Amino acid sequence: MATTDAFPTRYLPAPEIRELPDEPRRYGKLIGPGIIAAGVGLASGEFVLFPYIASQVGLVFVWAALVGLITQYFLNMEIERYTLATGETALTGFSRYWKHWGLVFAILTYFANLWPGWATSSATLTTYIFGGNRTVIAVCMLIAIGLILTLAPVVYVALERAQMLKVAAVLTFFVVAAIFAIGASAWSDLPDVVTRPRVPVDELGFALLLGALAFAGAGGGQNLVQSNWIRDKGYGMGSYAPRLVSPVTGQSEAAPSTGYVFEPTEENLRRWRGWWKFANIEQLATFVLITFVTILFTSLLAYSTVFGRDGLENSIGFLEVEGAVLADRVGNWFQYLFWIIGAFSLFAAALGIVDYTSRLAADVIKTSYARDADESKVYAGLVWGLVAIGIVVLVAGFDQPIVLLVISAVVGGFMMFVYSALLILINRRILPAPIRVRGVRLAALIWSFALFGVLSVATFIDRVF
Repeated sequence: MATTDAFPTRYLPAPEIRELPDEPRRYGKLIGPGIIAAGVGLASGEFVLFPYIASQVGLVFVWAALVGLITQYFLNMEIERYTLATGETALTGFSRYWKHWGLVFAILTYFANLWPGWATSSATLTTYIFGGNRTVIAVCMLIAIGLILTLAPVVYVALERAQMLKVAAVLTFFVVAAIFAIGASAWSDLPDVVTRPRVPVDELGFALLLGALAFAGAGGGQNLVQSNWIRDKGYGMGSYAPRLVSPVTGQSEAAPSTGYVFEPTEENLRRWRGWWKFANIEQLATFVLITFVTILFTSLLAYSTVFGRDGLENSIGFLEVEGAVLADRVGNWFQYLFWIIGAFSLFAAALGIVDYTSRLAADVIKTSYARDADESKVYAGLVWGLVAIGIVVLVAGFDQPIVLLVISAVVGGFMMFVYSALLILINRRILPAPIRVRGVRLAALIWSFALFGVLSVATFIDRVF
């Protein structure tokens, strides 16, 4: 039975039929995309936003992180489902129904990430440690990011190693913090996460709280890039797609811009069940678990040190105050360890953000507009373009305008609202019946569509009016 008939071919050609590769038997070597997702997602929200909430109202809102993470888990798995089955990214699937869907999401991702916020945050923490000029440090960081992403022979490998190092450093820090910094009273109040959950709107405002709930861990374009990352790691039919390489040190592979598809035979469906089981375990054990543990510990640390303190701001300056308190409680060595881990974490987040912003756009250009182009060269050009924009913004001395804050807050939610619906479309109409989304997972996509639709509208109204 041919499986290509279900693929819309008005804008893109039908995929090639191939056998689904053998299911994974040793999981260790294939773990990675979920760690990258966790590493890139561990940014200001995990190091500033949730700790700030804990400093103001205690641990009563940590439950929201788990709700947001579980919602994103189901989103990520439906993005992965399409790529596991076809070797195409989810954006390519969307573009089969309208040529410019991919371009729309790429542009929205750029709007959300044009401001070099993570690099400037990392640079600010670096000045707490070594002194120096924040702008100069941030510019140097952006140049370093450009060099890493365009000189690494295989881009995915460099990104994976950087995020694994970050996650290892963060988790090690939490072990040290649990011993030296988090007091007994904070540990005794930990059950409040479960026994006293609430939504403290009066104290902190609607937009801040629901933004934290919705975007814990990732959000927006970062969820979509799960397709690209699992393809580069060789999951399922994605193993047939070439990986992004350096145009300087790597060797590009010629390949069609569209994907591959397998016949739903008994053998292929058996292999599919193996891949699907592994992909779910990998996401739960890495992205969901690592992110929740990070939010829990950073919230505990803030609650233990600065809860009830007046004058705290929801900004990178929050970490300066928290570091000073940690120095008084534990010693100067712990203050600097805290800032070093934070600076490296935010730098690694900036590395991942530049990667996925450029990676999504390169995939769209190659697939829908320039099928003969070398995707690795397009990616490298986009990386340096984003770096250049960030440097111009920093050197010009612009402060982040309120319009960009509004855009960043609304764009991610709006993207997730739209692509929740599109994932239902492609995973119900294109994929073979035995592997289509249904049941609880279909309900989760409907929940995601409703949640992010309400949040994006409510956040926009709250910020603008």
